[in-house]
Amino acid sequence: MIAAAKAGKHVLCEKPCATNAMELREMIDACEKNNVQFMDGVMYMHTQRMAKIREALDDGETVGDIKRIGMQFSFNGGQEFLDSNIRTNASLEPHGCLGDLGWYTIRFALWAKDFELPTRVSGRILNSIHRDVSPAPTPLEFSGELFFEDGSSASFYNSFVTEMQQWAVISGSKGLIRVEDFVLPYQGETLEYSVSKDCFVVTDCDFVMEKHQQNVSVSEHGNSHASAPETNLFRTFSNLALEGTPDSYWPEISLKTQLVLDACFDSACNDGVIRDFFA
Repeated sequence: MIAAAKAGKHVLCEKPCATNAMELREMIDACEKNNVQFMDGVMYMHTQRMAKIREALDDGETVGDIKRIGMQFSFNGGQEFLDSNIRTNASLEPHGCLGDLGWYTIRFALWAKDFELPTRVSGRILNSIHRDVSPAPTPLEFSGELFFEDGSSASFYNSFVTEMQQWAVISGSKGLIRVEDFVLPYQGETLEYSVSKDCFVVTDCDFVMEKHQQNVSVSEHGNSHASAPETNLFRTFSNLALEGTPDSYWPEISLKTQLVLDACFDSACNDGVIRDFFA
């Protein structure tokens, strides 16, 4: 990647971008020195749905103050995946499911918090595999906690052995937003999310839980279309490359994601001890 930057090539990088933040800083520095764009391949960052959710988070009424973010991204890879995939070999992917899936969940939490870094983190390797070809075990299941200065928090769970789930819930003082498919949108011509403001109503000795949910649809395709997330990713990247003026936003959020991922993994390697986070 550094060689590509030195050759004047713009860099669209698969995630996780590096094995640690030091490596990623070297990559980003090479891109900056050679005036080329660096961007990671998180497609959902380029959807209109995310822009609409951002508006809702910022309006002060839909969610209010964010208190808790919960996320899960998992799939059951099966035995062949566990036996042969590069993501279960620590020499190729030392972070296992945290690197492959956790990048998305950590990124979503940071995005929701306007890329404020947490003050403390904790991580746990719940399950791992140690293949003969691997120099060390790699995580198959991972859970993490992020703690922010304002008292809010985020939790995430990633797994190669739990069936496909990719949900995110942002809970606040006035309501919550739920996205059932935040990473890879369901097939169709719209991307959706819901806003909930349920009420517990008591009248004398009678009480009911009232469901108040609004489903919001955004007109863009889930895949294989001019409006799909992968298309928008390449469009954004191509436009920046053609303009010749790199946008520092993209490498900055990649580095923040890597820093938090590193800290969670370090915590997990030390029995889940809560780590004070220093960028």
